[in-house]
Amino acid sequence: MNKLMRIKSLELVESQPASLHQDLLEQLRDYITEGNLPPGSRVPERELCEKFEVSRTPLREALKVLASEGLIDLLPNRGARIRQFTEADIRNLFEVISGLDFVAGRLACVRISSEGIAHIERMHLEMYTYYLRRELTEYFRLNQSIHQAIVDAAGNPLLSSNYAHLNSIVRTLRYSANLVRRDRISDAMREHEAMIDALRRRSANELGQLMYDHMQSKCDAVCEYFREHPQTSAEMASLAASDD
Repeated sequence: MNKLMRIKSLELVESQPASLHQDLLEQLRDYITEGNLPPGSRVPERELCEKFEVSRTPLREALKVLASEGLIDLLPNRGARIRQFTEADIRNLFEVISGLDFVAGRLACVRISSEGIAHIERMHLEMYTYYLRRELTEYFRLNQSIHQAIVDAAGNPLLSSNYAHLNSIVRTLRYSANLVRRDRISDAMREHEAMIDALRRRSANELGQLMYDHMQSKCDAVCEYFREHPQTSAEMASLAASDD
């Protein structure tokens, strides 16, 4: 009995740091994705430690994960910087994730359960409510969840994991562009309506094409945003010189 209690106690102690690490990682990813740190800027470690009430060791571990996801660049002995994307980078990313969306849409129509369709429909209605209220943070969160749910419904773990990895990068780009291009959000809602309708009818070719076109439209909007809001050389020099 005592041995069993010690084992259970050990398991509880070991699981807590993993949970804290995951919580910090998700909070930090959301903080960057929502545009709180501009592209090219230094990651302010001291400020983030105070904000999330952690020491530098867990923060730096989380930064390593975000670097592996492509959200930030680690600088040898100089901390980290939010990744700056070129238009070529953006188009390359969207080409791949558009293809994954196309495949996922086709497979999901064949493999998704009726309960899965109902769950996605509920998320869509909730997202529409946030859209009407202009509560954009929650709108974006559900938008991403719907895409990932359709991808997961394809029933291919390799597809899901690769999509989630790329989407963590694309999410940052989409969020920034949509905050400025509010008309793009209205277009996206109409595109989502068509996607949900195709999923409901299990029209595989139609949903695959709709998801592909939807992501390509987002790519064009993001590229347009970055062309209209370039950072000057002086701004980049200032960002590079800033310290945490």
